[in-house]
Amino acid sequence: MIAFVFPGQGAQVVGMGKDFYENSELSRDIFDEAAKLLDFDVKKVCFEENEAINITEYTQAAMLTTSVAMLEVLKEKGLKPDVCAGLSLGEYCALVASGVMEFEDALKAVRQRGILMQEAVPTGLGAMSAIIGLDGDVIAGICEKIEGVSVANYNCPGQIVITGVKEAVEQANEELKEAGARRCVMLNVSGPFHSAMLKTAGEELYKVLENVELKNFEIPYVTNVTAEYITNERKNEIKEMLKNQVSSSVLWIQSVENMINQGVDTFVEIGPGKTLTGFIKKIAKAMDKEVTTYNVEKYEDVEVVVEALA
Repeated sequence: MIAFVFPGQGAQVVGMGKDFYENSELSRDIFDEAAKLLDFDVKKVCFEENEAINITEYTQAAMLTTSVAMLEVLKEKGLKPDVCAGLSLGEYCALVASGVMEFEDALKAVRQRGILMQEAVPTGLGAMSAIIGLDGDVIAGICEKIEGVSVANYNCPGQIVITGVKEAVEQANEELKEAGARRCVMLNVSGPFHSAMLKTAGEELYKVLENVELKNFEIPYVTNVTAEYITNERKNEIKEMLKNQVSSSVLWIQSVENMINQGVDTFVEIGPGKTLTGFIKKIAKAMDKEVTTYNVEKYEDVEVVVEALA
């Protein structure tokens, strides 16, 4: 069984999607459609050296556009997954890939999501830190005892990200080091993503999502908030989940474990970088399972994946 997985913010890189734009009419159509819908030059942000690519309000729409432009080429070649999932922002790509959300609606939503997340907390008040080499349950337990800090991302065994009020995150770092963490690395991010400090941003995002029409699932997807498979029976819960996702933990380890337990043995990461592939390999290893991973970040990767899987 095949899963299509989509990376989140942080994977962006200058030049992403440019070779797809140059080689595929379908990809070109996606970038051109995005250029018409957005109030900034998405092609310039993706293709040319610039600062905006790392600013949340631009990054999110640029990442979605790039991943969907790549996805369309795989679909054209006849490749179809059994399930889709995405990390944080990548969840919107997964919803497009599952047939639930039109690209246009997803793009408008993530443009607003980026702005809302950027503006939610004044710069410097919040922070995020990657905790290396400590069990997730231990980390969660310590965070529960400190007001203002929580787990943002369960990325893979040995790499958990915490988030919240800057001072609380710093205090947690000290306590986690004492508890045996190998390293606690403060992240260069513009806000305390996936923390309670972004609850209001989630509520504002919900107002945007209320205007989005959700289609029926062609392919199930796995949600960040609960790590469960979602199909048509629970379609009416998606907007609530996306609202909560902004201020909740991303259960990526649990999502991948669930997919593997459901029979997924092949993962195709669609988008810049190989972040998810690294996480998936570590998760599978901890489960003592064998999985095959592929990456589609360059146009020539398409042929490799299609040859192997179509």
